[in-house]
Amino acid sequence: MTNELLPGKYRRTIRNIWRFAIGGIALLILYILAVRVNFLWLFGPMPDLVTLENPRSEEASQLISADNQSLGKYFIENRAPVEHDQISPRLIEALLATEDARFIKHSGIDARSLIRVVKGVVTGQTSSGGGSTLTQQVAKNLFKTRTKEYQGLLGKIPLVKTVINKTKEWILSVVLERKYTKKEIMMMYLNTVSFGNNTYGIKVAAKTYFNKDTWDINVNESALLVGMLQNPTFWNPLRYPERALQRRNTVLAQMNKYGFLDDARLEKAKEQPLGMRFTLESHVTGPAPYFREVMKAELRDWLEKYNDDHGTSYDLYTSGLRIYTTIDARLQSHMEDALYTHMKDQQAKFEEHWKGKNPWVDQNGNEIKGFLESAVKRSPHFIALKNSVGEDEAWKIMKTPYKMKVFSYDGEKEVTMSPIDSIAYYKRFLRSGMMSVDPNTGYIKAWAGGVNFKYFKYDHVKQGKRQPGSTFKPFVYLTALDRGILTPCSHVVDEPIFFGPADGVPGGWSPKNSNGRFSYASLSLRQALANSVNSVSAFIIKQVGASSVVDYAHKVGITSQLEAKPSLCLGISDVSVYEMVGAYSTFANGGNHTTPLAILRIEDRHGNLLQEFFPKTNQQISANMAYNMLYLMRGAVEGGTSSSLGRFGVTTGNEIAAKTGTTQNQSDGWFMGITQNLVTGVWVGGEDRSIHYRSLALGQGARTALPAWGIYMQKVYADPLLTAFGRGAFRKPDNFFLDCGGEDYSGEDTYIPTIRSEDEGLHF
Repeated sequence: MTNELLPGKYRRTIRNIWRFAIGGIALLILYILAVRVNFLWLFGPMPDLVTLENPRSEEASQLISADNQSLGKYFIENRAPVEHDQISPRLIEALLATEDARFIKHSGIDARSLIRVVKGVVTGQTSSGGGSTLTQQVAKNLFKTRTKEYQGLLGKIPLVKTVINKTKEWILSVVLERKYTKKEIMMMYLNTVSFGNNTYGIKVAAKTYFNKDTWDINVNESALLVGMLQNPTFWNPLRYPERALQRRNTVLAQMNKYGFLDDARLEKAKEQPLGMRFTLESHVTGPAPYFREVMKAELRDWLEKYNDDHGTSYDLYTSGLRIYTTIDARLQSHMEDALYTHMKDQQAKFEEHWKGKNPWVDQNGNEIKGFLESAVKRSPHFIALKNSVGEDEAWKIMKTPYKMKVFSYDGEKEVTMSPIDSIAYYKRFLRSGMMSVDPNTGYIKAWAGGVNFKYFKYDHVKQGKRQPGSTFKPFVYLTALDRGILTPCSHVVDEPIFFGPADGVPGGWSPKNSNGRFSYASLSLRQALANSVNSVSAFIIKQVGASSVVDYAHKVGITSQLEAKPSLCLGISDVSVYEMVGAYSTFANGGNHTTPLAILRIEDRHGNLLQEFFPKTNQQISANMAYNMLYLMRGAVEGGTSSSLGRFGVTTGNEIAAKTGTTQNQSDGWFMGITQNLVTGVWVGGEDRSIHYRSLALGQGARTALPAWGIYMQKVYADPLLTAFGRGAFRKPDNFFLDCGGEDYSGEDTYIPTIRSEDEGLHF
């Protein structure tokens, strides 16, 4: 009986095992299906089919120069993609050896790794390695299944939540393996993973930590980067170099274990230092930061309208847009270098000029009482403190010294000072703005809104507006010439001009020349403009009317509101460098005004064109009239206020039309320089109008602004790659000829020597 019963019991046991196995498999399948369809909303949704077929990671949008150089990015996570054939083989080897040695063999889920993990948990050997494959990590990074968006009713139970998340990643891994090649999955991983320090993706990591392209990364650098992936914070080579070195050597050992590195090369590699050249890319570093900041606001406005019109959802910080600009990276570099060099020299002179005194003074040269306190009250830091802890406590905090880093022209330095002292420190710095436009196209070629965006974020090209002083006078002369009231051959006597009630000046006004004297000489318009004689500008505006000057200034490109009163002839209404450069470009472009253009086209991350932009050009004055204005302004360089340009070596074999400008009390110094292929404007002044030089000899535009232009053009002309912006003559209109009352004028007559004054012939 016993022998007969045994087979039956054996068979029943086998059947039960099969039932349990089949039941378990069925339950597992049902569980996976339940997770897949989010049964009863218990497990949370899965990414839909469209998302799976088009996985998208956040990618920085990039500004690209006209010569195909990166000008910087807009990002939340600094990320840029790279293709498989652009990756160093050493990186691939390090990744496989460390993260997923069986990547090529498995299909998204590695059963052998899972068994190893379970065994490690049971035996307490937690160092046995992780069970997640590269494909699973891609699923987690790309689709972010662990966020609240994909959380179900069971997602609040800690252990259950982990199991559900893992299950989703397994499901996604299998789907990814079916839809994509191994190379594609590997690149999805390398392009999305974090390397710490707000650095995402291998391309950005290679640039950040070693200032290299991904193809150039060697075996040691590959091992360091891959080693960080396990925990970018813990293995951060900046904060914990010894840990990072240990981890790098562990990766090298793994590469040796799997045959990617022989013993001799392993030992040699382990002896090498980390060798980092860390350069953190941020919104305040890199070329053209002021341009990037101004464009950011304009691009966001454009995207809002584009998305509304097309039903899209592009985002400036995450959509990986490619924004092609008109900026030339070489010109941009030369401009930034020139402006920094000049402003360093100016700041030294300014500090020597005000040594032992505060530079904020009233019209009588007396220090303004309460100036600093008023500045403190306007500061965002004080306002935030006041709202948080009250005014009395805010003042205590503002007066408390602590260690901080501050800007200096000799490099960033650490000091101990209070926030009030810091405000006073920065108030003493002169500010500046500079921009170049190709007048033939309207393309903005270089833009420097200041010398250091990290510490001086206010843009003085388009955001800031100040009185242009005598750089506004060409628009006064243009009005008279274009209306036929004067000709280029006309002469005007340098004598007092009075404006009374009939001119809209009830109290009466008679402008003075900068030297306080009148020569009573009959000056040609070229002489008068070259020496910036105020009385002649006053005479002209009295003839044509201030409202007509406003109209002409607006015609050629000034967009700011202008006060239509006689003092406009001295440039009293605030304008920006951006406007002035655009308006002056009209003279070099045959009378055609082109609105300065910064963006050429915008593409999505796949290279699909979203929109292309074209210059907006209108003929505002005749080509003959534009050439007449260039001829008049050439006088400033050939003997007038801008003749000091000769010391920079930029005038030989070159025609330059220019104008200097200085406002009351030397608060603003301007220089506008025109060549046939490049128009550039420079402004220099204090953050507040009460901060300025005390003498015209030091504070005139020919001293504070002109040298920046000279240094810049010196660099441009010396650059063999910038021949398109080289020296040359202005293009004369076909059949150009003008009969000035019996005196033939072709625009080529010899320049009449100007009348010098005690201010070296400089009148503003």
